[in-house]
Amino acid sequence: MAVFLKGDEVEVCSKEEGFLGSYFEATVISQLNNNTLYKVRYKNLVEEEDQTMPLVQIVSADEVRPLPPRIVREEANRVFSYLYALDNDGWWVGNITGKQGSKYWVYFDTSGDEIAYPVSQLRNHMEWRHGK
Repeated sequence: MAVFLKGDEVEVCSKEEGFLGSYFEATVISQLNNNTLYKVRYKNLVEEEDQTMPLVQIVSADEVRPLPPRIVREEANRVFSYLYALDNDGWWVGNITGKQGSKYWVYFDTSGDEIAYPVSQLRNHMEWRHGK
């Protein structure tokens, strides 16, 4: 498992109902419990009580991965290919169901929604497994 240091920019995978499988950008504030936990500050999520303050949480190491490259190749955007779409401040996994003009229709298994996105809000699907 990878070890992240204070100041590292990462993504945190949500395990909460309604957000399952989505990733949110954060910065590592500190390592805890021999690197099995991390305290992170989210880039786009805010505290419920004070929405001017970034949300800070302690998360399990298996929920943290490095920021992936933001490369989207047109050839990867084929119908039924998996990718991530940026929506509601996080990256959500879905699959392309079609293209209309410059937008791609993305279907999300977790919600049953199908939404059109410009290529600027899409990125290739990559899995972080065993520290790689």
